[in-house]
Amino acid sequence: MSYRFSAMLHIPGDVRDAVAFYGRAFGATTGWGTPPAADMVAQLLVQGAEFWVHPDGEAIGNPSPAQLGGTAVRLMLIVDDPDAVFDQAVGAGAVVRSPMQDREYGWRDGSVVDPFGHRWEIGKPL
Repeated sequence: MSYRFSAMLHIPGDVRDAVAFYGRAFGATTGWGTPPAADMVAQLLVQGAEFWVHPDGEAIGNPSPAQLGGTAVRLMLIVDDPDAVFDQAVGAGAVVRSPMQDREYGWRDGSVVDPFGHRWEIGKPL
Protein backbone atom coordinates (compact mmCIF):
# COMPACT_ATOMS: atom_id res chain seq x y z
CA MET A 1 0.00 0.00 0.00
CA SER A 2 1.30 3.46 -0.80
CA TYR A 3 0.30 6.87 0.48
CA ARG A 4 0.92 10.42 -0.65
CA PHE A 5 -0.06 13.77 0.73
CA SER A 6 -1.59 16.58 -1.27
CA ALA A 7 -2.93 19.94 -0.11
CA MET A 8 -6.31 21.26 -1.28
CA LEU A 9 -6.34 25.06 -1.50
CA HIS A 10 -9.75 26.72 -1.24
CA ILE A 11 -9.87 29.57 -3.73
CA PRO A 12 -12.13 32.62 -3.45
CA GLY A 13 -13.50 33.82 -6.77
CA ASP A 14 -12.62 32.32 -10.14
CA VAL A 15 -10.45 29.21 -9.78
CA ARG A 16 -9.09 29.80 -13.30
CA ASP A 17 -7.32 32.87 -11.87
CA ALA A 18 -5.56 30.62 -9.35
CA VAL A 19 -4.53 28.13 -12.04
CA ALA A 20 -3.05 31.01 -14.06
CA PHE A 21 -1.32 32.56 -11.02
CA TYR A 22 0.32 29.31 -9.90
CA GLY A 23 1.49 28.75 -13.47
CA ARG A 24 3.20 32.16 -13.50
CA ALA A 25 4.44 32.00 -9.91
CA PHE A 26 5.71 28.42 -9.67
CA GLY A 27 5.55 27.00 -13.20
CA ALA A 28 2.59 24.82 -12.18
CA THR A 29 0.90 22.74 -14.84
CA THR A 30 -2.51 21.07 -14.68
CA GLY A 31 -2.37 17.33 -14.12
CA TRP A 32 -6.11 16.72 -13.85
CA GLY A 33 -8.99 19.10 -13.88
CA THR A 34 -12.66 19.52 -14.46
CA PRO A 35 -13.51 21.62 -17.53
CA PRO A 36 -12.18 25.19 -17.17
CA ALA A 37 -14.79 27.30 -15.36
CA ALA A 38 -14.96 29.65 -12.39
CA ASP A 39 -15.84 26.68 -10.14
CA MET A 40 -13.38 24.17 -11.60
CA VAL A 41 -11.27 21.77 -9.55
CA ALA A 42 -7.70 21.10 -10.66
CA GLN A 43 -4.67 19.14 -9.65
CA LEU A 44 -1.59 21.33 -10.15
CA LEU A 45 1.94 19.99 -10.49
CA VAL A 46 5.18 21.81 -9.71
CA GLN A 47 8.13 19.65 -10.78
CA GLY A 48 6.16 16.56 -9.75
CA ALA A 49 4.89 17.95 -6.43
CA GLU A 50 1.11 18.22 -6.44
CA PHE A 51 -1.54 20.35 -4.84
CA TRP A 52 -5.17 21.00 -5.70
CA VAL A 53 -7.29 24.11 -6.15
CA HIS A 54 -11.01 24.06 -5.40
CA PRO A 55 -13.66 26.76 -5.07
CA ASP A 56 -14.20 28.06 -1.56
CA GLY A 57 -17.61 27.92 0.02
CA GLU A 58 -18.64 27.76 3.64
CA ALA A 59 -21.78 25.85 2.66
CA ILE A 60 -19.62 22.90 1.54
CA GLY A 61 -17.00 23.27 4.28
CA ASN A 62 -14.35 24.99 2.15
CA PRO A 63 -13.66 28.41 3.68
CA SER A 64 -10.86 30.43 2.10
CA PRO A 65 -8.17 32.15 4.17
CA ALA A 66 -10.04 35.44 3.65
CA GLN A 67 -13.20 33.97 5.16
CA LEU A 68 -11.19 32.65 8.11
CA GLY A 69 -9.25 35.87 8.63
CA GLY A 70 -5.95 34.16 7.73
CA THR A 71 -4.56 30.68 7.41
CA ALA A 72 -3.19 28.21 9.93
CA VAL A 73 -1.23 26.34 7.27
CA ARG A 74 2.05 27.21 5.60
CA LEU A 75 2.92 25.46 2.36
CA MET A 76 6.64 24.70 1.98
CA LEU A 77 8.02 24.67 -1.54
CA ILE A 78 11.54 23.22 -1.44
CA VAL A 79 13.49 24.11 -4.57
CA ASP A 80 17.06 24.21 -5.87
CA ASP A 81 17.03 27.98 -6.44
CA PRO A 82 14.72 29.55 -3.86
CA ASP A 83 15.75 33.12 -4.74
CA ALA A 84 14.61 32.70 -8.35
CA VAL A 85 11.31 31.03 -7.40
CA PHE A 86 10.66 33.64 -4.69
CA ASP A 87 11.28 36.50 -7.16
CA GLN A 88 9.09 34.77 -9.76
CA ALA A 89 6.24 34.43 -7.26
CA VAL A 90 6.52 38.09 -6.23
CA GLY A 91 6.63 39.12 -9.89
CA ALA A 92 3.43 37.12 -10.47
CA GLY A 93 1.62 38.99 -7.67
CA ALA A 94 2.52 37.32 -4.37
CA VAL A 95 3.14 39.64 -1.42
CA VAL A 96 6.37 39.31 0.58
CA ARG A 97 5.73 38.28 4.17
CA SER A 98 9.35 37.49 5.05
CA PRO A 99 12.28 38.26 2.74
CA MET A 100 14.55 35.56 1.39
CA GLN A 101 17.51 35.06 3.76
CA ASP A 102 19.86 32.52 5.31
CA ARG A 103 18.38 31.41 8.63
CA GLU A 104 20.18 30.39 11.82
CA TYR A 105 18.36 27.05 11.68
CA GLY A 106 20.20 26.07 8.49
CA TRP A 107 17.80 27.03 5.72
CA ARG A 108 17.64 29.74 3.09
CA ASP A 109 13.99 30.69 2.79
CA GLY A 110 11.43 33.42 2.50
CA SER A 111 7.68 33.64 2.76
CA VAL A 112 5.00 35.05 0.48
CA VAL A 113 1.21 35.24 0.56
CA ASP A 114 -0.49 34.50 -2.73
CA PRO A 115 -3.44 36.57 -4.04
CA PHE A 116 -5.86 34.00 -2.54
CA GLY A 117 -4.51 34.28 1.02
CA HIS A 118 -2.36 31.13 1.10
CA ARG A 119 1.08 31.39 2.73
CA TRP A 120 4.05 29.83 0.93
CA GLU A 121 7.51 29.25 2.38
CA ILE A 122 10.06 28.92 -0.42
CA GLY A 123 13.47 27.59 0.46
CA LYS A 124 16.12 24.90 0.74
CA PRO A 125 18.52 23.60 3.36
CA LEU A 126 21.94 25.26 3.37
